[in-house]
Formats: sequence, C-alpha cells, structure tokens
Amino acid sequence: MELTSKTKELLQQLEAKFGEIGQDLDTHLEGLLHSTPITYWDYIQTDALLELQTQRTNLPDEMVFIMYHQVNELLFKMILWEIQQVSKNTSLTAAFFCEKLMRVSRYFDMLTSSFNIMREGMDRAQYMKFRTTLTPASGFQSAQYRKIEFASTDLINLIDARYRDTIDRNTSYEHALEHLYWQAAGKDFKTGEKSYLLSSFEKRYHSEFIDFTQEYNTINLYAKFKGLPKEVKQDPDLLKAMRHFDYTVNITWVMAHYNAARYYIGGGENQEALEATGGSDWTKYMLPKYQKRVFFPEVWSDQELVDWGKNV
Repeated sequence: MELTSKTKELLQQLEAKFGEIGQDLDTHLEGLLHSTPITYWDYIQTDALLELQTQRTNLPDEMVFIMYHQVNELLFKMILWEIQQVSKNTSLTAAFFCEKLMRVSRYFDMLTSSFNIMREGMDRAQYMKFRTTLTPASGFQSAQYRKIEFASTDLINLIDARYRDTIDRNTSYEHALEHLYWQAAGKDFKTGEKSYLLSSFEKRYHSEFIDFTQEYNTINLYAKFKGLPKEVKQDPDLLKAMRHFDYTVNITWVMAHYNAARYYIGGGENQEALEATGGSDWTKYMLPKYQKRVFFPEVWSDQELVDWGKNV
C-alpha cells in the first residue's frame, strides 16, 4: 500500500514527537498492532463508577442522596480544573479569565438548580430515617469545596469576620486555618473544643490544606486579578464575570443549599430546626449575612459589601 502524503506527514510528526523524549517510533507503532480499540465504557470507567454507591439502609431514596453528592464532587473537580488553568497561566488575558470564570459559574448554576433533585426527588420521610445513619458525616466535610474557596481568594477573606483584624500575611497558616469561617460550624469558641465533625475532618485533610493554601497564596483567582495591568482589570466583561462568579458561589448557591437544608431539617414556623448530621450550627454557618464571604472585595462597592447577604 502506497503511503499518502498525509500519512507521511503524520509519521514525520510522530517521529519528531517521540524523538524529543528519546523514544523509538517503530516500537510505538508496533505496540498499536497489539492494542484493542477504546470503548465508551472503558474510557469513562463506567463499571467502576457505577459500583461506587453503597447504601447504609434499605430505603430507596438513600441512593438518590448518595449519587447526588457524588455528582457534586465530580462538578467540584471540574471547577478546580478550570481554576487551575487560570492560576497557572503566566500570560493571562481578560478574555481567557472571563471564559474560565463563566465556565465555573455555569457549573455552580448546575449545582444550584440541582437542589430541586433533593427537594422534589427525595422523600422527606425516608430522609428523616436514613439521615441518622449518616451521623456524624456531613457535606461540610467536602475537601474539594474547601479547596475551591482557597483557590478563589486570599485566605483573609475566608477568616471568620470576628477575627480578620487580628490576622495578616505574617500570620502562620496553621493559626489562620484555626480561624476560618467554617470553624464556627464545629467549634465552641468559648471553650475552644472541637466537635468530632471538625476534628476528624482536620485529621484527614489538615496537612493537605496547609500545602494547598501555600500553593495558592499568590496564584488564587483574586490574586491573579489584582496582579493584572490596570487597563485589563477595568475590562467590563471581566468585572462582570468576577461579580457573577462571586455572587453565584457565595449567595445564590449557598442560599439554594440553605433552603434545601431548611426544607428537610429546618422545621416549620412553630418547629425548632433539627441539628445537622455533623452537629453543626448550620444556619449561622451557611447564611451569607453572618459570615460575609466575598471572594473579590475589590469589584464591589462599600455599600454592596455592607449589604452582602442581607436581602436574600
């Protein structure tokens, strides 16, 4: 068979590619003779993926709960993947920044709208039974979500509002992590005692979080934005994307999460809210007006920052 010009060109490109890493092209071509065609189920690892759901009860809607949270974690991974591309970019443009921010915002739009699956697609009576088997586990313990926060903004913006004036860039990471806003969900600040929810979470991820926050200290999304030339920072599309991302993550998605939790464990007008499975004070931990989580303070007016979370 006579080789076409296209085939010859591809062979030259392959030879150059493998030559750059000291590999022999013929060896790799011979390997193709013994390889099998890729299939969808092998590429996506469908069988492995569908074996990851293990119920603790025989209540059917527990499967919905498990798969819903696994989908969330996959979306969190996609979000971190997009953020990394901005953080590691050494020639950042407004257009590229906007594109990635809007991708992340769309993922959070999916997360926000997906709470309807929880509210409309899971029987409350079943949830109230199987939730007791989840104690003391909690969605609070999503390490990927914490990494999204660390990769989005300077650490000071994640510090509990009561302690921000006492912490600066000279503060050790260990001390700063002890005063993050979500510590309020698992710590008695009068006694300093931590709940099992928090202590087990930290035992598993503390070192990993220290390394991650150090890595993203100067390359988080907010740091990357502040390092842009003035004319790029003033790009209207970029500013719009920054504001949309910030509001979507810290107001829209959080409130959808809060309202879903309120539907299941918040009780009615004359009922006291139930304790979360991890034992957290979930109302004050989640509501934006208490913690004032803002990733990009520079893109908001002083009044908007004062009013953050008040009108939702």
